[in-house]
Amino acid sequence: MYTFKDAYHNQVFLSFERLPFSKSPRHVWVVCRYGSQWLLTNHSTRGLEFPGGKVEEGETPEEAAAREVSEETGGTIKNLTYIGQYKVAGREKEIIKNIYFATIDEIIPHRHYLETKGPVLRDELPSNIKHNSQFSFIMKDNVLQYVMKHLVQKQFVSSF
Repeated sequence: MYTFKDAYHNQVFLSFERLPFSKSPRHVWVVCRYGSQWLLTNHSTRGLEFPGGKVEEGETPEEAAAREVSEETGGTIKNLTYIGQYKVAGREKEIIKNIYFATIDEIIPHRHYLETKGPVLRDELPSNIKHNSQFSFIMKDNVLQYVMKHLVQKQFVSSF
């Protein structure tokens, strides 16, 4: 397990074990790969980030992951793999997210992408992402770095 502070100085706990913090998390975050590219979304206020969001009533986290990817990028998931879970111990509330890795089958353009400006494809992620104003705060804490290293270690990807 990894522990660190996020951009807002909240304590973050990250684990690659199966559901260490909650059996029914209320949030998901999906690291997406479309062919040889990373599929991100351009959030209207936060900037570039991997898709994710809340699990709606009556929905499984896996269903939420597929819905969020579709709503925010137009992507349809070919394969979805549970990677881990993280918990943010905020001042007012605790947030627990399942982390998934998805390979995307196709991207279907939408007229509207809800809270985002739609899909963004990147060949690689910049090494200075923590200091890059194009990217969301969600991409700037150590969750992304540990997840990417885990994906390389498990041979889901060769590099990031």
